[in-house]
Amino acid sequence: MASRSKKVIFAALIGNALISITKFIAAFLTGSSAMLSEGIHSIVDTGNQGLLLYGIARAKRPADENFPFGHGKEIYFWSFIVAILIFALGGGISIYEGIKHLSHPEPIENPLINYIVLGLAMVFEGAAWLFAFRTFSRAKGKWGYVEAIQRAKDPSIFVVLFEDSAAMLGLMVAFAGVALTQLTGNLLFDGLASVIIGLILVGTAVWLAYETKGLLIGESANRAIVESIRTMVGAQTSVEHVNEVLTMHMGPDFILVNLSVDFVDRTTADKVESVIHEVDKSIKQQFPQVKRIFIEAEKRTQ
Repeated sequence: MASRSKKVIFAALIGNALISITKFIAAFLTGSSAMLSEGIHSIVDTGNQGLLLYGIARAKRPADENFPFGHGKEIYFWSFIVAILIFALGGGISIYEGIKHLSHPEPIENPLINYIVLGLAMVFEGAAWLFAFRTFSRAKGKWGYVEAIQRAKDPSIFVVLFEDSAAMLGLMVAFAGVALTQLTGNLLFDGLASVIIGLILVGTAVWLAYETKGLLIGESANRAIVESIRTMVGAQTSVEHVNEVLTMHMGPDFILVNLSVDFVDRTTADKVESVIHEVDKSIKQQFPQVKRIFIEAEKRTQ
């Protein structure tokens, strides 16, 4: 999963870096507010992808004395930072730029340049979006798209998919803004397009922040994994009852499991140790992402 995530991010980073340069050149030559907002959008996306790659690298650091469960949550932290940057830099600056041009509209010079740049950007962004979408579609399995986003424990793929989707919407809005300005002669359409692009980015950022918040705080494993672990432990003949199955994602591929188990009365200490060893081995074999398991022997809770 990590290698697929990095390929998606690298593809988006290269594409956005090249597109942002062309957009800024077009904005400088034509004076288009919508094109300037698009340039800001692309440069923010480029920086965000750099942060995601940084987060993936940081998350791979091994556990140490201060971080005994490793640094896997770093990817969640940097994904949350990406959401904030989209909101503050991408959305905020685009809305500000649009309002400024609505207050003091300026004519668009040489709109053909905008059309060429926007057309090329749609091709490049479309290719990056398609790559991210296909990767996400393979990773989601049998779940629906919305459900897969809600259940996903590796935010790097859906963050890029969100960014690319917002980018495609922004390009269409920018194209419409430039076209309507040219066709009607009403300069307000260009500024309005910039405001709409900003609102698209703000909406994307809010959704991303919401989806990554739970992972950052400490989200449990998917329900299917939790129930499977409960069934596996409960099937042991020496186990009377499984009180609790507490799980937490310490990273996309690191699940921490804490079990509260009521063992059958008169079970010897040696037998308890044997059961714990068997349970630990079985769970980790079936779910490789489970890295640490702690088992507490407790009387059944009512």
